[in-house]
Amino acid sequence: MSLQDAPLAGVFPPGNEEGWRKIVDRALKGASFDRLTSKTYDGVAIAPLYPRAVAPGPRALRAAPGRWSVLARVDLADADAANAMALADLEGGADGLHIVFAGAQGAYGTGLVDDGEEALAHVFDKIRLDYGIPALVELSPRAPRAVDALLSLLDRAHIDPSITRLSLGLDPLGAQALHGFAAAPWGEASRSFAARAKSLATAGYRFGTVAVDARVIHAAGGTEAQELGFALAAALAYLRALEAGGLSLDEARSLLVFRLAADADEFVTIAKFRALRRLFARVEEACGLTPAPIYVHAETAWRMVTRRDPWTNLLRATLASFGAAIGGADAITVLPFTQALGAPDGFARRLARDTQLVLQDESHVHAVDDPASGSGGMEALTEALCERGWEAFQSLEADGGLAAALEKGSFQGRIAEVAAKRAQNAARARDKITGCNAFPDIGETPVAALAPFDASFLEAAAPAGAPRSTPLRPRRIAEPFEGLRDRSDAALAATGARPRVFLANLGAVAAFTARANFAKNFFEAAGIEAVFGEEGADVVADLVAAFRASGARLACVCSSDAIYAEKAGAAARDLAAAGARVYLAGRPGELETALRAAGVAEFIYAGGDMFDTLQRAFEEAV
Repeated sequence: MSLQDAPLAGVFPPGNEEGWRKIVDRALKGASFDRLTSKTYDGVAIAPLYPRAVAPGPRALRAAPGRWSVLARVDLADADAANAMALADLEGGADGLHIVFAGAQGAYGTGLVDDGEEALAHVFDKIRLDYGIPALVELSPRAPRAVDALLSLLDRAHIDPSITRLSLGLDPLGAQALHGFAAAPWGEASRSFAARAKSLATAGYRFGTVAVDARVIHAAGGTEAQELGFALAAALAYLRALEAGGLSLDEARSLLVFRLAADADEFVTIAKFRALRRLFARVEEACGLTPAPIYVHAETAWRMVTRRDPWTNLLRATLASFGAAIGGADAITVLPFTQALGAPDGFARRLARDTQLVLQDESHVHAVDDPASGSGGMEALTEALCERGWEAFQSLEADGGLAAALEKGSFQGRIAEVAAKRAQNAARARDKITGCNAFPDIGETPVAALAPFDASFLEAAAPAGAPRSTPLRPRRIAEPFEGLRDRSDAALAATGARPRVFLANLGAVAAFTARANFAKNFFEAAGIEAVFGEEGADVVADLVAAFRASGARLACVCSSDAIYAEKAGAAARDLAAAGARVYLAGRPGELETALRAAGVAEFIYAGGDMFDTLQRAFEEAV
């Protein structure tokens, strides 16, 4: 048999963990193997290699097997424009709609503002809800008339509610978590909620009458386990209220639709969506119910979106929607890549649709139900999130249930602790955000939006006397760096030039290139333009002359450790004498005292507090 005739598997010796470890140990060159193990913000360890799962857990199956529903957001303030975009989305391949009112969890700078019947008649003009397309509504305290208006529209059109898939999404606890107030204490509000849900179900609106929406936890910086714990606690609170309102538990659970955020950490996203199904099945069993597949709606995460280098959002959204699809989401909304810039135009919305259509029609991601089942790594991560999520759920129950926990503020405090860690890791570039704290492009071409981003769309006013609690405000991780970039743009508009830093490169190209590129990316993350000194500068006087000609107020010495020991002190001294605030790229080690004495004000290196350093640098540079 020739090599070409041999089966591919027979060409290579069988692999085993022992052989793999030998190769890894050589690559690590004496470093600890633990370096290859990462941890999530829940403290879940993710190892580099897992054996095949011996006893996989329950499958994470969609409510209906096969394709998931591609949803398009309906969120423009102008009703006619919202309708035109919705029709274009449906014609362009979307399977359904995600209707977002101003003040809802997903009102990221946009949203429907008029909840009257006439306005909604314009929004839904020519949209055939009687064809059974999923239409998931996000309500808000700013849209108190929306439900009645939608019911009236269907009644006027003589559409039987039972043939529609209109999800009205009652979610008072989600609104309380977001805005920090409730219409009434939960003891009272739960009764009115249950009465409303029961009346809708009796009228035939049984698809997603109640929404269990945990995105607010993710958007506020919480962990995956906290998001899962919130979802379980909210679901249980709604089940209790509905049962007390006269519905059986079986009827009550059939009214729920779940909503989670999907982000670019694809393995954790897959595990989170799989864990939700397993965890709620456990709740069902505790309620004496036989578990049934739940309907899960995913939306790509707000906190990962950037205004800078927005094209990178396309990659993030692809990873997120892939993770949600593999994790078994029944419907997915992809945020258009310009969402953080303002109301997305038709092009951005088309790319949001096509992200999912390519995964379905070209990659056939939907062809296998729960493809992660049996994978050692995915099963281990799913089970770990189940454990952490259940602990978060039990903690909420120990506080007296979700409503009580929100009123006390204990849960919000735990989320704030994690959000602070995320902010710190982003500030130190340990959590890298391409286009912001990593690989910024200060010369990027602006991208169009239909209208500027308006943060007021996410706000809602509390009625007089409403019970108050700590709100969970959505925050994008990139915002602090984007603020510095905004200041740089303002300086450019006002003076014709950005703040600058002169890169004082010492020695040969090979000696300074790595640190010069690091310094360029470092300073340009704040919009401070890097100006390169001439290659191979050996004469300090020439370096100082080039600095003076650059128009910069900052200078950063860049070279190798060996050249630093020989020349950095003299370069720093003369640059400082010429009026520069002097930085040095790299850790100084034993040279720190001498270099500081020579005039080096700060050292920049991987792992340092990048944002704090850049804030000070910006003040010196302008």
